[in-house]
Amino acid sequence: MLAGHYTAALVAYQKFPKGTLLYFLIASQLQDLLWFMLHFLGLEYTGPNDVFDTTLSNMTVDMLYSHDLLPQILWLVIIFLVGKAVFMSNKIGIAGVLIVASHFILDIFSGHPHHIFGAETQNIALGLYATNVYLAIAIEIVFCIVMLWYFFKQDAENGVQRTSKNKAAIIGLFAFGIIFMLSIATTSFRELLGIPEFDLGFNSNVPTLVFTYAAMIVYLNYFLPKFVVDKKG
Repeated sequence: MLAGHYTAALVAYQKFPKGTLLYFLIASQLQDLLWFMLHFLGLEYTGPNDVFDTTLSNMTVDMLYSHDLLPQILWLVIIFLVGKAVFMSNKIGIAGVLIVASHFILDIFSGHPHHIFGAETQNIALGLYATNVYLAIAIEIVFCIVMLWYFFKQDAENGVQRTSKNKAAIIGLFAFGIIFMLSIATTSFRELLGIPEFDLGFNSNVPTLVFTYAAMIVYLNYFLPKFVVDKKG
């Protein structure tokens, strides 16, 4: 999943406002953020190198340390300890653990192949990005709809009345994520738009992904806490 993981952070922040939204957003994408870092360290190579050649179905990823099953134990312990130390709360640490665990579980159904520990061990994910990318996207769409519906429903029950503009800003991010995934599901931007080969240093795959993830985190961290009472609503 791309955008869908963030919805877990929204619900966690709603339940535990003592924790910062930024903590929950980072927890929701911890494995992917680790993947990017490990790629730059030469430990988890990602291809194709050029983002304009990339599709969800042709992306090759080595997620040994960030996404395979056994390393999850370490990431769960770390996110719990960070939550407990920063917020002085076991509940927030546990919420972080559940979010990180949800990322792993959701990727089993909508994502790249994951193994117990290494490609030579048992594959424990469906790997739908490679085998049935549109089904993977459909799963993410359903998950986003259900989670956003629950989030806004709980907002209403808690007396939080967001403006229509604020709701649209939040929903729009997830709509963008889905549209972006559909646009590169099986056809690259180079093939779709006839983009010529070039290398200006900003069209690499992983740096572009880093920018996209960071922009989404900043966007949600800005818009989610900002609401005013909509008297017309």
